[in-house]
Amino acid sequence: GGDEASLFAQDLFRMYSRFAEKKGWKLEVVDTSYSPVGGLKEAIAEIRGRGAYAVLKYESGVHRVQRVPRTEAAGRIHTSTATVAVLPEVEEIDLRIDPKDIKIEAFGSSGPGGQSVNRNYTAIRITHRPSGLVVSCQDEKSQHRNKEKAMRVLRSRLMDIAQREQQAKIADNRRSQVGTGERSEKIRTYNFPQSRITDHRLNENFHNMESFLDGDLDDMLAMLVKQAQARALGETPGESGSARDVGN
Repeated sequence: GGDEASLFAQDLFRMYSRFAEKKGWKLEVVDTSYSPVGGLKEAIAEIRGRGAYAVLKYESGVHRVQRVPRTEAAGRIHTSTATVAVLPEVEEIDLRIDPKDIKIEAFGSSGPGGQSVNRNYTAIRITHRPSGLVVSCQDEKSQHRNKEKAMRVLRSRLMDIAQREQQAKIADNRRSQVGTGERSEKIRTYNFPQSRITDHRLNENFHNMESFLDGDLDDMLAMLVKQAQARALGETPGESGSARDVGN
């Protein structure tokens, strides 16, 4: 929430875009919503590539930033958060959506600041009546393409709900020790004054802020994958009371 959070969300979106580019994955924007200061209130994108979900799923959760906002005249450090959700794309065969359960509306798309960028009604809004979910897409000039993208997002979100309902029934002793999977959990802190990134699951500090935000996530993600694999095998990675420093 807030202007600074939207600016941080924009930084995160650029970070994942650069990471996808470096991995040779294809990133396609589905929908964006801008704040008055030009930050991202929300961004939805599809990333396609070998192993993309297997790696990026560890980015789901709350990302916290500590820095002096551009909008702060007194130079005080503010704390803001942005939420990242990474969902696997669901094919239509995996989840059937009854056409009678959805309402499809076309509307004129708009850009940052609310100005109209398309007087033709190519933007699409889909409402799933049983769940109340609403998905919109306006990035394509074709109404058909926007509808396709919106339906893909809707299927993924419905599958996410179904998986969460199933997960809630699993006994606590079978839950992953990495966390409950709830997006309310803080997974990482980006401290700009100290140029320090702390991953709270790894209990590690990293001091490569500039390159990290430019998409150099491989080292941290490799550690997260290794940690998850160790816990899946029943091993307990060593954890100390305070975060360790990694890198320069």
